[in-house]
Amino acid sequence: MIAWPDTRLLKLLDIELPILQAPMAGASGSAMAVAVGKAGGLPSLPCAMLTRAQIREEVARIRAGTHAPLNLNFFCHSTPSADPQADADWKNLLKPYYDEWGADFDAPTPTSNRAPFDEAACALIEELRPEVVSFHFGLPDAALLARVKATGAKVLSSATTVEEAMWLEARGCDAIIAMGYEAGGHRGMFLSDQLHTQVGTMALVPQIVDAVTVPVVAAGGIADSRGIAAAFMLGASAVQIGTAYLFTPEAKTSVLHQAALSRAQDSDTAITNIFTGRPARGIVNRIMREIGPMSDTAPAFPTAGGALMPLRSKAEARGDDGFMNLWAGQAVGIKHSLSAEELTRKLAIGALERLAGR
Repeated sequence: MIAWPDTRLLKLLDIELPILQAPMAGASGSAMAVAVGKAGGLPSLPCAMLTRAQIREEVARIRAGTHAPLNLNFFCHSTPSADPQADADWKNLLKPYYDEWGADFDAPTPTSNRAPFDEAACALIEELRPEVVSFHFGLPDAALLARVKATGAKVLSSATTVEEAMWLEARGCDAIIAMGYEAGGHRGMFLSDQLHTQVGTMALVPQIVDAVTVPVVAAGGIADSRGIAAAFMLGASAVQIGTAYLFTPEAKTSVLHQAALSRAQDSDTAITNIFTGRPARGIVNRIMREIGPMSDTAPAFPTAGGALMPLRSKAEARGDDGFMNLWAGQAVGIKHSLSAEELTRKLAIGALERLAGR
């Protein structure tokens, strides 16, 4: 019988397969979570862009569709102070695009809806009692975290450096997601803003494994059974997969995002801060090329996205993806055409066979 070389995370989270579905805000919901749960992986629901009512509805659908443990994911950023000058500078930089697309430059700038974990979110955890709660950008304050742990939930968070991993373990994380530079979506970095020092998955995972005692989940650039087997060889207890699930029918990505994913290759993504104000990896498009993927003018997270919304709306209506965030990791060139349930099972079987030397 073939067995996983490290079963700590399987036991910790009470799951069958060491595959965690990445909580991809805007791209994944209850349908994907149910499919992954049915296969034996850990389903996740990204909550940062959902209202409390929407979270309750999605959790009810997931609970009705699978008996698997559930991970609810939240952001831990601090709400930035108002900075009218920074907002004005950013919008002025985008004015030529407003003129080109006929968007109303003088209209009030839309507001981002990415909410940080707070008292209300904590109360919701106490109500819904998910088996796992994961965080991005660090952890909530000690009092809120204590309340989360008091529900019995296992706590996970992302680390992009060894220092962050040790910080998370010292504050009570039950497992740590080692997020390599290859990963799609927002970087989980929170102790440093030095993007140029971020570490790739292959170098990051073994160093975090050596530095902490809790199980480590490898994330970033893992999209097939070879990547899963490699992660275990590096000392990981599980993997977190995101981009590969964007190709499944359960993904909530738009038609334009799907088209970009279908044609993208390994070198077609870049880290950018212009869509939200924080570094995140996505497929390069017009706005990233023309003003540069990283801009010092972009205001603090999550406010940068507001000024782009009117442009995105105008462009998308004409089938143009030039102003939308097309989140994807560097393994975007490894494409699949399976359901999320089938993909999860296939990845696990393939990884076990490779680890057994078959």
